[in-house]
Amino acid sequence: MTRVRYSIGNSPSEVFPMSEFALEMRDVVKRFPGVLALNRVQLDLKPGEVHCLLGENGAGKSTLMKILAGAQPMDSGEIRLGGAPVHIASPHHAQQLGVSMIYQEFNLSPFLSVAENIFLGREPRIGKTPFIDWAKMHQDARALLARIRMDIDVRRPVNECSVAQQQMVEIAKALSFNSKIIVMDEPSATLTDHELEALFSLIRELKRDGIGMIYISHRLEEVFEIGDRVTVMRDGEYIATKPVSELTRDLIIGMMVGRTLKNEFPKETFARGAERLRIEHLTRNGAFKDVSFSLHKGEIVGLTGLVGAGRTEVARALFGADRIDGGRIFLEGKPIRVRSPQDAIRQGIGLLTEDRKQQGLVLGMTVRENMTLANLGALTRLLGFVDRRRERDTANGYIQDLRIKTPSSEQITQNLSGGNQQKVVLAKWLFTQSRVLLFDEPTRGIDVGAKVEIYKLMNDLVRQGVCILMISSELPEVLGMCDRILVMHEGRLAGELDRAAATQEKIMHLATGAARIPA
Repeated sequence: MTRVRYSIGNSPSEVFPMSEFALEMRDVVKRFPGVLALNRVQLDLKPGEVHCLLGENGAGKSTLMKILAGAQPMDSGEIRLGGAPVHIASPHHAQQLGVSMIYQEFNLSPFLSVAENIFLGREPRIGKTPFIDWAKMHQDARALLARIRMDIDVRRPVNECSVAQQQMVEIAKALSFNSKIIVMDEPSATLTDHELEALFSLIRELKRDGIGMIYISHRLEEVFEIGDRVTVMRDGEYIATKPVSELTRDLIIGMMVGRTLKNEFPKETFARGAERLRIEHLTRNGAFKDVSFSLHKGEIVGLTGLVGAGRTEVARALFGADRIDGGRIFLEGKPIRVRSPQDAIRQGIGLLTEDRKQQGLVLGMTVRENMTLANLGALTRLLGFVDRRRERDTANGYIQDLRIKTPSSEQITQNLSGGNQQKVVLAKWLFTQSRVLLFDEPTRGIDVGAKVEIYKLMNDLVRQGVCILMISSELPEVLGMCDRILVMHEGRLAGELDRAAATQEKIMHLATGAARIPA
């Protein structure tokens, strides 16, 4: 049995009884209007353990963690910390109790320094004066960062830090509360392989310090890398908790989706048709140079490479979001000029952005409004008024065709799961009747079941004559779904691989600038 101690700052605030568990959540129920979000859910966490919380988008993981973090109240159930029942009244109270949550979208003030973010609202004072003791705050911040082996100027504004550095600032902030429980929600979503390994190394050190972590991720390979136990949720209900040693990837997927996924990458092959899009010597100074390739009907073409290789920049230039400094674009064999997203939409080119929440959707608008936003002209009547009945019928048609889980087309988009939000973005471009679709990280932050649905929708689009350029950092996805694979290295196209000949090793050789591809 382990004694679990929680404290505020450097002084103990509460000491709970001896218990095997740092955390116990029992029979947690949460209702929203018309929705039973959580139905008697169970979760526990041992000190020094990484407990992976898995489930499809909409399974209730985030709701459960928001209750633990004090961001939402539960309707019924019990929470125990170190064996003692607690009522978590607010996020601040949760932090006082030693519970910290690191959200996928970081909770940092971009224009404040690293040190200011770590101690925001708890700045050390000079004696009993209202004046901040800057020297002590910087010293304490350096000590926390040293603990997680992070060498960074604590006076640097957070908006000048990389994503990985910002994540470490969040972890340092959690440690500043003497947190014994840290929740990490999709911490690897935007990290490179090198940054991810650094995160895993830190997680192992925190385990040795007795800190328990709840780790939420859609990347199942990470579960086997750092997880001790797994709890699976489905449709707001608790399914099972098992040691990682007793699980396989297929068993986890089966528990998550309630069925066996026979083919994780349901690629269909179609006859390669006429050329739809061609770019020649496309250049944007400082981003990419002399990039040439073509897209044909009947195929999905992958564009991959290491982070910073210029993949997203090429897609943004094709969509008119960024200026092109050189080169030409041809559509159906005819040269076109794309100087703005409006030009691209008129030409039948659509872009599903890497960051759907910031760039692909207006989260405060309804599903209906988001679906029709890019092509309202098709729904306008005389004098420019939108035909609301046609708009609702259009949205309802896409909800049915794409199997979008939403109470109605009037649901606010931010309330949907990530997979369903991505389907709303796709519906938006389908309504523009785009002939060329640029998918930038189309399955990032989406569970395995929703991924398969997106892949099947891609097959349907190709069958209908749409050609797809898919940008992805996930090599199994690229190998599983693409007919041809283009690899970029430092802003240039390093090579092209046919589906039959491509391997992860060959892709990485091209992505890292190796002189020759292995046989």
